Amino acid sequence: MAAQIYNILIVDDHPVVTAGMQFLLSEIKGFAVAATAGNAFDAMQLLKLHRIDVVLLDINLPDINGLDLCKKIKKELPDIKVIGISTYSDRSYILRMMDNGARGYLLKSAGKEEIEEALRTVMNGKIYLSIPMEKLLHSSSSLKENPLPTLTKREKQILKLIADGNTNQQIAAQLFISPLTVDSHRKSLLTKFEVNNTAALIKFAAEYHLLDE
Repeated sequence: MAAQIYNILIVDDHPVVTAGMQFLLSEIKGFAVAATAGNAFDAMQLLKLHRIDVVLLDINLPDINGLDLCKKIKKELPDIKVIGISTYSDRSYILRMMDNGARGYLLKSAGKEEIEEALRTVMNGKIYLSIPMEKLLHSSSSLKENPLPTLTKREKQILKLIADGNTNQQIAAQLFISPLTVDSHRKSLLTKFEVNNTAALIKFAAEYHLLDE
């Protein structure tokens, strides 16, 4: 009898990250990449076309964020396991992803051994968090989130510039960074505040006087 193969869907809008993940996963026995998607819409279509066992899901996507997509997957396809992948180790991201049904959370810097451990742990019905994240979660006596997300100094700068009506290109010129970096921070802000557009982001920031700081 042939050994069972678990099928993986990678959802990430960065081709380099997707290619790297595919390479690492090709070396892990018992798992195979069945498909890849660069956005939430394509991901849901592929989940209906293929037999997928586990989704490696990026938090920042161009249409809806990974937090919302995770919730949608668990609602419509509850048997599929979801592992969040991100460059962020912020406690709020981890908690929100797990609250929305994810069974694991990995940083994109994870190596083959850690990815394999996460996949096998999740497929065995357990939850996987990397060691740094476990420490992060248990660093507080309570797992309740703060009502407001923690912003980096750069995120605060960009938030104020967005509120002033600047485009990504204008913000990039003022801060001497690339427009792509600005766009990445913008997506991060949308995810942290759990909103889907810039107008809602500015409204939220204004209500909590974050633009006055």
